[in-house]
Order: sequence, then structure tokens, then C-alpha cells
Amino acid sequence: MLTRDTAAFLAFAADAQADFGPATARAAFLVAPDGFGHAEESASDNRYMAAAGGFDAARASAQHRDLQRALSQLLPTICFPGDPEAPDALFPNNVFATARDTLVVGRMRHAVRRREAARPDIRGFFRDVLGYAERDLSPQPHPCELTGALVVDRARGLGLCGLSERCDEAGARLMHEALGLRATLMFDLAPGEYHANVVLAVLAGRAALICPAGFADPGVVDAVARLYAPHAIRLSAAEQAAFAGNAISLSADAVWMSARAAQALSQASLAALAAAGFAVRSVPLDAIEAAGGSLRCCVAEIF
Repeated sequence: MLTRDTAAFLAFAADAQADFGPATARAAFLVAPDGFGHAEESASDNRYMAAAGGFDAARASAQHRDLQRALSQLLPTICFPGDPEAPDALFPNNVFATARDTLVVGRMRHAVRRREAARPDIRGFFRDVLGYAERDLSPQPHPCELTGALVVDRARGLGLCGLSERCDEAGARLMHEALGLRATLMFDLAPGEYHANVVLAVLAGRAALICPAGFADPGVVDAVARLYAPHAIRLSAAEQAAFAGNAISLSADAVWMSARAAQALSQASLAALAAAGFAVRSVPLDAIEAAGGSLRCCVAEIF
């Protein structure tokens, strides 16, 4: 099922069992911020990106290494080198996703990022080392920026796809089919939002962080909240601005976000996460956040 009908999606999702697959990844990979800097083309539709003078490449590189080191304590986390000609190529979850021993390659909206999809080392790693099949969406014209645009409940096989210039309805269908999901709800993001994963996170299939201001339709917010009740946590505009919605669970008992995001969490949000069984883990990523994304954007999951 691929639909914009929230009632139909909720009716289906209510009966979806948590038997689709593991709720969290078995490994992860990153791409180093080599050549890190202001990408003018990407900045055209990413309001979170800093001005050109706000980038510190050395600090971003150090923080990225600290992120890999921290995640490696939890699960295998590898890092591919960056491309000096691709200044914002450190967000691989927009370009690559995995499902059932298949690597899915997305179609980026901006040409400055399309070169990432052609990387032979990443494709070769999944093909020749892990033995994954490949589903390549990059040659077709519809933008579909994978788990940037599409937030996935891996346990139940459900997708929540935010439509914007980075993903249209045709792109949503391509991702839904490539990941083999049971049902995907399409919805419009609020004007100025570029990716669903900045305003929504599904945590280990049993909780959700929701930034209501990031959705065009409050009814979609209510529907997602009903789906993940009693562990649907609505974040404030201040929490959203600090990237608290750009979080990820890589285990059943913790949610990872940047230090800035963690510091912005209200006591109510912290209590709600604790009630859902999640401890907050964080690392400083302020230099990386200048590029308009945060921790979840840096992490491509391997299922």
C-alpha cells in the first residue's frame, strides 16, 4: 500500500505485526567529510545550512571520527573516504539504503550530490564483499533521497515519506517498492523543510520523535502520534531547530543524536524517552551541522 490517505494507512498499520525484520541495523557506514564546505546548490533548498563562512573542515573531520568511534562501541561502523569534489557528501543515508541483502541507490535532486551514487567502492563493497544485490534508482529522473525523505519502521515494514523538492510521489513509489515495504504514507512537508528525517524519527519500531512544525498537515502529525502511542513524543520548534528530530536508534535501548540536540531536549521529552526505554547518547556535531544535517544523516544503516 502506498497512499496519502492517513485513515487507510492507520487502519492497515494497526494490524501490521513487528515481524517484517529487525528493528535496528546490524552495522552502519559513514562517509568522511573530506572536502567539507558550503555546497551552494544544496543550500538552495536546505534552510538548516550555514553560510559559507560558517564551515570548519578540520573540526568537522575530528567530530566525524569521534562519531565513528562512539558508534563502533555499539555495532560495526565502517567509514569510506570522502570526495574532495563533493563538499556535502558526508550524508550517505540520502544516497544508499539496504533491505534484505539488497543495496538501494537513490536519485539525488542536486547534481553536486549525484556523483555520490556512482561510487564504485561503496557499490563494490556491498556487491563483492557482502554479496548484496543492487537496486539502482539513480538513472531515472524522479528525486528519491532514500532515508532522508523516507522514515522507515523496519520492524513492521512501514514507511513515512515526506514529499518535497527532494522526493516526489513517483520517487516515493520507487523507494517503497525497492525496500519492499508493506505500506507507506506520503505526506507534504511544511514549506522550507527538505527531508522527513529532520522532523521525524522512528525509534526501534516502538516510539517516534515528531516535530509538528515540519508537517504541512496537522492531521498527519496526529496520525503518526496515534500509531506510536503511548510513545509518540512531540518536539518543540526549539528542539527541532537543534536537530533533535534527526535522531536514530541503533539498538533497542538508546537513541543517538548530536550533543546540541540532546542539550535542547526538554525535561518532558527526556522523561518520555526514558518511559519508552531509551537512554540518550550524543556526540558533539556542531561543525557537521553547518552542512544542514545532523547525526542520523551521517549514518547509513546496514540490514
